[in-house]
Amino acid sequence: MSVNSADRTGTVEVVLVKAGRTKIRYSAELLADDGTRISVRAPWAGDGVRDFGFVRFEPGDVFTEHYWRDRWYSVKEVRDGGGALKGWYCDITRPAVLSGGELVVEDLDLDLWRSADGTDVQRLDEDEFEASGLAGRDPAAAAAAVAALDELEKLAREGGFGTLPA
Repeated sequence: MSVNSADRTGTVEVVLVKAGRTKIRYSAELLADDGTRISVRAPWAGDGVRDFGFVRFEPGDVFTEHYWRDRWYSVKEVRDGGGALKGWYCDITRPAVLSGGELVVEDLDLDLWRSADGTDVQRLDEDEFEASGLAGRDPAAAAAAVAALDELEKLAREGGFGTLPA
């Protein structure tokens, strides 16, 4: 395991940072940490219902979330309260850092959705990414983010996220 990996089970605080500010913070059950990939499970942490048009996140939904210390994305399996798979919501992020019970992830605006049946794969928020100015401030990070979105889209279209890369 790496220096910042967890050698325990229990809970962690997931901290999603965007543009230097904490966007959301929530407690999650630590499922696994192999030194590269960290997996957690948490109920929907948003306020009320969030309707994207193609999916609704709502109280009772459960997210099994996978973060990597060496990849520029996270993959979140979304199930309703009865256990039915809704799909996968993926965030383009800087590599995750787990330290002192906090799993900190910096959101880079780009997202991807894949429905449970695989018929709906959508790249999201490309306009927000462009408006963020990351390409001008940090061209290497912007290129890594776009490459990560391309990689996720390929995975989503070629069989999905049933078996995630280690």
